[in-house]
Amino acid sequence: MKTQNKSRLRLAVQKSGRLSQECFELLRQCGLNATPSKTALFYRVSNFPLDLLMVRDDDIPSLVREGICDAGILGEDKYREEGLNGREEPDLPLFKRLGLATCRLCFAVPKESGIEEVSQLNQTRIATSFPGITSKYLKGLGVEAEMVKMEGSVELAPRLGIAEAISDLVSTGATLEANGMKVLQEIFSSEAIVVINPTLQENESSTYQEKFEILNRLGTRIDGVLKARDSKYIMLHAPADKVQNICDLLPGIESPTTIPLPGKPGTVALHAVCKENLFWETMEALKGIGASAMLVLPIEKMMD
Repeated sequence: MKTQNKSRLRLAVQKSGRLSQECFELLRQCGLNATPSKTALFYRVSNFPLDLLMVRDDDIPSLVREGICDAGILGEDKYREEGLNGREEPDLPLFKRLGLATCRLCFAVPKESGIEEVSQLNQTRIATSFPGITSKYLKGLGVEAEMVKMEGSVELAPRLGIAEAISDLVSTGATLEANGMKVLQEIFSSEAIVVINPTLQENESSTYQEKFEILNRLGTRIDGVLKARDSKYIMLHAPADKVQNICDLLPGIESPTTIPLPGKPGTVALHAVCKENLFWETMEALKGIGASAMLVLPIEKMMD
């Protein structure tokens, strides 16, 4: 399909780091071929009406809000923090969750602090890169604390005497452990999300309607990749009278197909999509009720 005469969707993407890498892999799995410009700050997708603008994650909300980009991919932590700047709630519509770059925003304290509950943070200093989210959360609990804004190495704040606790992103917890700290409580779980300019939904002009259609097409492809990520295609032979037992064992199974096997009366071939990973224990249980010739295959993409 020719797209050079159609409007193109402009998507803001973090220019470096883990999220950037995962976004490009996701787009590749969506079948998109992105070619960088000479500066590598702008990518044009040759086989889909989409352009990518590579920017700092801090700049993505404002670029989308001002209409320079139609949509953007960023961490939910950045979305919430930037969106709370003078507002009760973030103002950019959330289009889709991507399940990428997952992490947790948590309170953490030194292990020897004696602090065991968030209520004990009342009247303390908390070092964080997310003062908006942290303050709102504590306010909901009736806890008052002083926010000490830090952009990096937040876990060092208690050791330096800057704060008694921190509110920071936690992935594996190894950094906290290395600095003699422990997680006190999770504030929220973060993942990569797609946000859009409100005009894309509200403006009825043909240009915006066309761009919104492109966005929805992209969203359908992303859904197909995400659905396939943890799904597996399973094929096996089984006694016909054990099909229901087998279905009961398969996690998240949807409408299995059964085919009689020529020359083997009472035996069928069963093909099914499972929406969860199959563990060895499940395979062993299937074998125990008569399943054989089992194959479990990854799925690259799906579309309902």
